[in-house]
Amino acid sequence: MTPSQVPPLLHRSQARSFRAALVLAGVWLVLLILWSELDAAPWIIALLFLPSLPAAYEFAVDKQAWFELTDNLMRWQSGNRRGDIALDKVEAVRLKTRLDLSVRVQVLAGGKRIILPQDCVPPHKDLEKALQARGIQVTRHHFGI
Repeated sequence: MTPSQVPPLLHRSQARSFRAALVLAGVWLVLLILWSELDAAPWIIALLFLPSLPAAYEFAVDKQAWFELTDNLMRWQSGNRRGDIALDKVEAVRLKTRLDLSVRVQVLAGGKRIILPQDCVPPHKDLEKALQARGIQVTRHHFGI
């Protein structure tokens, strides 16, 4: 396929999903059981509850994230952060697998390193294929920090 025949890659995600609701409800239910049935100290429950607050906030405001890759432009948005890069400026893309098995996308363009927000990145295999189909060099780095 020539680059003009490659379909655009579009990816959307949102914080408000059934899975996110189940995870939050599960965490809070476990904390409630620890407090009521096992008589855990309230300060321990509070310490365990605090890390769930950012996820609850994102669920409540339904944070939207998207990524779009066309034949001449890469665009993304995650909440209030957004960006775009002309593909002719992109020198390479690095896909870095981290120790938690998430994949961080780093775009090298015009001498700058741009790290895409994690929640807007499409599945890394789809992204890699779409970038290679457009003639962009993609390198993979496994288990970096």
